[in-house]
Amino acid sequence: MGAEHTTAMPQLTDAQWERLTRYGVAVETEPGEVLFHTGERWYDLVLVERGAVDVVRDALPWAGEATIATVGPRGFVGELGLLNGQRAFLTARVSEAGTVHRIDHAALTRLMAEDDELCDLMLRALWARREQLRSGPAAWTLKIVASDRTVEGHALRRYVERLELVHTWVDPDDVPADYLNVHHLTPDDLPIAIVQGEYLRNATPGQVAELLGLAYTADDDVAVDLAVVGAGPAGLAAAIYGASEGLRTVLLDSVAPGGQSASTSRIENYLGFPFGVSGDALTAQASLQAFKFGVQVVAPCEGVRLEHDGGPLRLVLADGTTVDARSVIVATGVSYRTLALPRWAEFEGAGISYAATALEIRQAAGRDVVVVGGANSAGQAALALAASGCRVHLVVRNDDIGARMSSYLVDRIREDPRIEVRTGTEVGELYGEGAIEGVGLRATGGADASVERVACSQLFCFIGAEPSTGWLADVDRDDHGFVLTGADVLGLGDEWQAIGRMPLPFETSIPGVFAAGDVRRGSMKRVAAAVGEGSSAVASVHRALAAMEVPA
Repeated sequence: MGAEHTTAMPQLTDAQWERLTRYGVAVETEPGEVLFHTGERWYDLVLVERGAVDVVRDALPWAGEATIATVGPRGFVGELGLLNGQRAFLTARVSEAGTVHRIDHAALTRLMAEDDELCDLMLRALWARREQLRSGPAAWTLKIVASDRTVEGHALRRYVERLELVHTWVDPDDVPADYLNVHHLTPDDLPIAIVQGEYLRNATPGQVAELLGLAYTADDDVAVDLAVVGAGPAGLAAAIYGASEGLRTVLLDSVAPGGQSASTSRIENYLGFPFGVSGDALTAQASLQAFKFGVQVVAPCEGVRLEHDGGPLRLVLADGTTVDARSVIVATGVSYRTLALPRWAEFEGAGISYAATALEIRQAAGRDVVVVGGANSAGQAALALAASGCRVHLVVRNDDIGARMSSYLVDRIREDPRIEVRTGTEVGELYGEGAIEGVGLRATGGADASVERVACSQLFCFIGAEPSTGWLADVDRDDHGFVLTGADVLGLGDEWQAIGRMPLPFETSIPGVFAAGDVRRGSMKRVAAAVGEGSSAVASVHRALAAMEVPA
């Protein structure tokens, strides 16, 4: 955040400044006064009318205090955490006496909803600041020491990168041998998260979320209007449409926003992106849009039970926390299928991946890899990995690569000299010490056939998925576990007789509970279709809430 006018530090016109200050409360300041502290949640956006404010990173055990930026007249202090509730990881301290205007979270939410010009300006600035802060001394406020080739380390890296968190990643293999000893740590402590100098040993994404203020906490005893479970394309769309239309909305995901689409390296058939878009990029923009409309995005948190007893619906999370909601949209998508091979679980996160995002591609760049699968996701991954310099073995059980893969992908794969297509082939064995080092390939169905050993640093598995619906005990599902909705719902119990209506489009066998995206029977299993279903489900939510005595 430099002094010159940039996207992160825009030059405000007189009219813009006047409109901004209407949302705040003017306060006189004195040098040394702290306007918000590191660790504070829902802190104020600070507009500087006169004087100056320093934005500083507090002193850490291994480094002194550092000034990140100094904000003068017509500037404002804050970053993306203002919108998503993340605790402040920097401190704002007055360096020159003057006048500031403090805009609290409620007023900022009104501003974002009422003034399109200021909303766009603020959103761009806060996002740009987050991107700038991801490098430099601010990034030391969250330091993670872990190898992303372990299951635990990979989970942490996926979490911090999906949420675009300001952090520093330290791989133990890339630092001096005595690094851990100097910090009074041992290999048994890995992965380690250091949050504002506080050491968290054997860290998990959930523990990091708790320290950063990103875990779910009910602000009061009032039920939210809409709880969306699952933050893939369907869930993100549902949350955005719900919040933009005035519903108090919470979006929950067991991992991080993005869902299965975030594992797609390149989506080429999504409306409006003629040159394609990565799942990561689409997720990042959708998450920012959710923040804009005031969606409370919470991850990681896993729903384990849905209770309904005539009052508000109640989601029970894995840690015992409950979320009361007047309506629920289930968009939990599907879970990845695995190969029934010895040592598979051992190598998950240590060479076996179900995604080919920028993170995985960066790890594999220039190495030999194996991609298993015959549908579009496997083809897209093979091309993306080949483009990064990998030699790719594409393993397809079917004898025809074009049986389930789009022709445009098949043509490009056949033309790429870095991709070797192995049709009528399956993986029969896994090799490696600590991490995957190779696989054994054999003819499909030939358990007794000879095995050809192929060296590889990673195996990417794209062989389909199953609906994540095991936690929905009372919701009607088909024989494959997909949720029945609308006219497909067969058993209408006493709850339906009491409210005197039939299930709405996308509504499940429980009134007020809806399903959208891959988890729903009859869905098209495409990103664009999932987005459409999520937004359409919200239309049914409005109709259901309108039928209640309490207005939405």
